[in-house]
Amino acid sequence: EEEEERVLVSQQSWRPCPKARRRLRGCLEWVKRQLFRVGEDWYFLFILGILMAIISFMMDFLIFRLYEAHRWLYQEVGDVLVLKYLSWIIYPIVMATFSTGFSQSITPHSVGSGIPELKTILTGVVLEDYLAIKNFGAKVVGLTCTLAAGSTVFLGKVGSFVHLSTMAAVYLGKMRTSVMKEYENKFKQNEMLVAAQAVGVATVFGAPISGVLFSIEVMSSHFAVRDYWRGFFAATCGAFMFRLLAVFNSEQETIAAIFKSDLKIDFPFDLLETFFFVILGAVCGLLACAYLFCQRWLLVAVRENRLTAKLLATDKPVYTALVVLLLASITFPPGLGQLMASRLTMKEYLVSLFDNRTWGLLVPNASSLADPPSKDPWGLWQEWCHPSATIFGTLAFFLMMKFWMLILATTLPLPAGYFMPIFVYGAAIGRLLGETVALLFPQGIRSEGALHPVIPGGYALAGAAAFSGSVTHSISTALLVCEATGHLSHVLPVILAVLVANAITQKHQPSFYDGTIIVKKLPYLPRIRSRHMASYQVVVEEFMERRVVALAKGSGFEEVLAALDTSADAEYPVLEGAGSLTLVGTVSRAQLVTFLQSHKHPQAPQGEKLPAPGTLGDNCTIEPIMIQLSPWTSLHQAHHLFELLKLQRIFVTRSGELVGAVSRAEVR
Repeated sequence: EEEEERVLVSQQSWRPCPKARRRLRGCLEWVKRQLFRVGEDWYFLFILGILMAIISFMMDFLIFRLYEAHRWLYQEVGDVLVLKYLSWIIYPIVMATFSTGFSQSITPHSVGSGIPELKTILTGVVLEDYLAIKNFGAKVVGLTCTLAAGSTVFLGKVGSFVHLSTMAAVYLGKMRTSVMKEYENKFKQNEMLVAAQAVGVATVFGAPISGVLFSIEVMSSHFAVRDYWRGFFAATCGAFMFRLLAVFNSEQETIAAIFKSDLKIDFPFDLLETFFFVILGAVCGLLACAYLFCQRWLLVAVRENRLTAKLLATDKPVYTALVVLLLASITFPPGLGQLMASRLTMKEYLVSLFDNRTWGLLVPNASSLADPPSKDPWGLWQEWCHPSATIFGTLAFFLMMKFWMLILATTLPLPAGYFMPIFVYGAAIGRLLGETVALLFPQGIRSEGALHPVIPGGYALAGAAAFSGSVTHSISTALLVCEATGHLSHVLPVILAVLVANAITQKHQPSFYDGTIIVKKLPYLPRIRSRHMASYQVVVEEFMERRVVALAKGSGFEEVLAALDTSADAEYPVLEGAGSLTLVGTVSRAQLVTFLQSHKHPQAPQGEKLPAPGTLGDNCTIEPIMIQLSPWTSLHQAHHLFELLKLQRIFVTRSGELVGAVSRAEVR
């Protein structure tokens, strides 16, 4: 032992400055303690916001370069119509097909927006691989290629980026647990998922406040106020960094709104125009009902049709190529695309529709109609002009064609978001109504003797918020358009239109994401849509499962084996005795399997060296029951408990005796 100590001392003695190294090590430990005194959540959320902002900006930069390459190719082929057609359709077909093939080859869970699955996960249901890190890479590459296809496919970024943000939060959470040497906490993970959803919206629109509110409305049935600051801090970091990168890239001189608008602030709208904003909300609500019904019907039809179902099962890239071929052919600029402003990107669509000028009063420059879209935002409106059609004709044709084209695009098996297309579609609805009001009142609506012209751009803001809000069943879109455009003077009529649209849609149709959950048959607990008094009189006794497989504390090998064969439940109720129904607790299926493996069957050969069969109460841990329902508990109370506590199953007792059980299936 003395020799070993001498060797250890000799090994340490040659290192220089032992006192300085000890002091440095102590300083580092002190700095670590001081940094983590404020809580590691701040650093985690800061890193998450900055990381997602950089990824969002890099994706936008790459998508812009790819789309500019497509425009250059379309212009360089000359005036040969066949070559122009081929250059127009081949590029989006290649991008969309590669997006489908690449994402499907890595993981099929990267398809779609991911928000329906996230809503299901937040209710306590475990969906394997939806938040895996390999899904992150597949979704980033696939989403970039999808958006590079341009407005031909007419898909967006928001939903998928929310999914990406939550996957990044899960991975960073695992890194934190390994660094801090602590156990993974499901409640802590859920808090970070809520903040990550806000980051996903904020780093797309540069809108932190509406990002938090939108994530709460769309994703959560119940929200803990203690998570509020987490969402706002992470979303603010992400939005600030996202807009700061645009300044560094010389896209803007300072941090400003992502969609520029120059609406009048001194007199934004006449009081009498409130009536037209209400009409706009009603129109958006009715169109949203039709859109949601048709979209859900088409999703079911595509899954049930023999040809499309076979393609989606075996050859998803082929299905994508055929659909994109149809969409690209219709949007071909020398063809029908010239009546739909098909050369504009999604961002250019919004910038042009939010234009504060009245298009009906402007005289288009006919020579510029054949040129590529102007880089000047003030010249984008000319893309909506056509020599043989009026502004009203092109807007109406755009709405008619994009209605079914957008629904068809939602069936594509590739990573994509579906919020931006309905946002643009709503802006077009508002623009059409605004131009109509401006035509009916060319001098403006009289207000106390003064005339003020109607601003169609304000109607476009309200239309974008009302239609997207009614489709997603959210009110925060009213604030989103204000943050994204930097314009607050229309906030009251915008909110009014959103409320009217939501009142109509929520009464008749589930939201876009809830409809997708229904079609995919995800284990999600829907909200109780009926508020009639009769629904409050429905009690648990009317819909509970009465035949429950239970075990007694004195159950042996054969009883446990029979229970496992009869039911596949994750846990089993344990009763006081064979002749008693008094519920004393539950035992997990895993413990019962261990009980069977560690004991000898009564009819087993005598040579096996296993313990004699004991009883369940002696060999298994019986967990106490924390929550029980009464047969007279109302449906609304049971539904509230399932949502708030993220429960999967609750036992029903009468005077302590087991009479049934209620799971999510019975509540649904």
